[in-house]
Amino acid sequence: MKKHKRPGGAWIAAMLLGVVLGSPGDAGAAAGPVRAHHIDVTELTISKIQKAYRNRHYTAEALTRAYLDRIEQYEPSYNAFTFLNPSALDEARAIDRKRRNGEPLGPLAGIPVVVKESMDVVGLPSTAGWAPLSAEAGGVDLFPIENAVVVERLIRAGAILLGKTNIPAFSDDGTRANSSWAGPTYNAVDRDLAPGASSSGTATAVAASFAVLGLAEETGGSIQNPAAAQSLVGVKPTFALVPTAGIVPLAGSTRDVAGPIAKTVLDAALVMDVLAGYSPEDPKTSASDGRLPPHGYTSELSKAALRGKRIGLYGPGFRSSALSPETEDLYARAVLELERQGATVVDDPFAGSGFAELALPGEPYDMRGTESLAHDFQRYLAGLTFDGGVVGSIDELSLIAGVSPFQEDGGPLFWYVEKLPVLADSLLHPEDPPDLSSFWALRGQYLSLFDAVMAEHDLDALAFPQTYQVTPELFSADTYAATTESAINIAGLPGVVVPAGQYENGAPFGLIFVGPLWSEPRLLGYAYDYEQATRHRIEPELTP
Repeated sequence: MKKHKRPGGAWIAAMLLGVVLGSPGDAGAAAGPVRAHHIDVTELTISKIQKAYRNRHYTAEALTRAYLDRIEQYEPSYNAFTFLNPSALDEARAIDRKRRNGEPLGPLAGIPVVVKESMDVVGLPSTAGWAPLSAEAGGVDLFPIENAVVVERLIRAGAILLGKTNIPAFSDDGTRANSSWAGPTYNAVDRDLAPGASSSGTATAVAASFAVLGLAEETGGSIQNPAAAQSLVGVKPTFALVPTAGIVPLAGSTRDVAGPIAKTVLDAALVMDVLAGYSPEDPKTSASDGRLPPHGYTSELSKAALRGKRIGLYGPGFRSSALSPETEDLYARAVLELERQGATVVDDPFAGSGFAELALPGEPYDMRGTESLAHDFQRYLAGLTFDGGVVGSIDELSLIAGVSPFQEDGGPLFWYVEKLPVLADSLLHPEDPPDLSSFWALRGQYLSLFDAVMAEHDLDALAFPQTYQVTPELFSADTYAATTESAINIAGLPGVVVPAGQYENGAPFGLIFVGPLWSEPRLLGYAYDYEQATRHRIEPELTP
């Protein structure tokens, strides 16, 4: 990946011209029965593409070209990307050659995907969405030494990486990406609505069928919010199930997780099989040993998964924020749909438990756990280079960029320093691990109460409205109102978002299934049952 430019129409056209003209060695090598302009990429899934490959209906090169055609047509209106991968077509040709030669192929061979800007990709700049770290925005470009672990796992599975997707600066916004050096990303369902954040570009790219699926990352809502806001499936994994090494951290030691955003539960489950599990690059993932499902994350997908299950419902015992009247109506319909699938529902099982009282009072966002930010960020910088030398430290980054993200005057991360004394102290010696004993005690309280409530009511899972009010407008001051943020992030619990309808203004409405640690297979099963019974996914109509 030697070339790194913003995906303007002229550059995309040049990429496409290159594959049309080809090179002498590749001429005709990837010719398939169907050319790119005959492939309808909207709403394609992994299984549909794999079937087409088996039937030799088209090649990976033709499919990749078809996605790039669609990006060229619609990306100027949606701004999902920070960078396109100039090697995407070469990677697709390599998959086609392997297929023709009968070589072993990975489970995602030839599947076009995107990854969040905060994930390191060798050959492309790592900007964190922050202007001082973008040469195009007048700053500097830093380059990673290695791919993020999850990116490397996708590549080894045979996926075709189309590009990196837009985020707010340092992923520090759960609503919109307007603070990005690349400008705002638009919601594919309705351009007037916020896209959800911080994995805004990934959700828009997937919803707009710029890719089959994408990788997202969450500290507090950043997978679930954009998935729900754009009528998609999102998996917020158990903390330490999926490696986050090589991803710009906000709370890498305590809260950060990476997971898929997809159009279907099946696709999300298939990607979890690729992502989950221990990596020596991320020692915390040793906690996942013995926790992976022996038959994979698709093993509990069933149209009868909800039958006989006991599902807890949202109420003030979990969070004091009340649902808007329209959200109440949509949720009531979703509850009836759960019951029609054979589930027994339990009203507000957390009432009187003290769970809601664990939230940080008077704060719209509970940032506890971010005390590790300086230490985590310093460790992350050891994997970035500038002009051939390793960045290595926050101090060195400040010298290179001429500004620190932690500085009081305009630093996007300074507000964490103001709120968290442990972080302020850690910033003085970020090479040393901070004292996180208070956070681990808080996680223990959350998990103790959560497990007690689940046991007392014999619950299999929770099913909540993912938001307690309609998605805000893109250019308003309103913020995204997630029901489970930050409780499940502090607790480290998993959640699976699935489309569940629309508000009167057309904004998507989603459910989130939440369960105990390591319960992803069951949650995916419940989400699959609900998805198959209701088919609430909205297929956007894009505006060029």
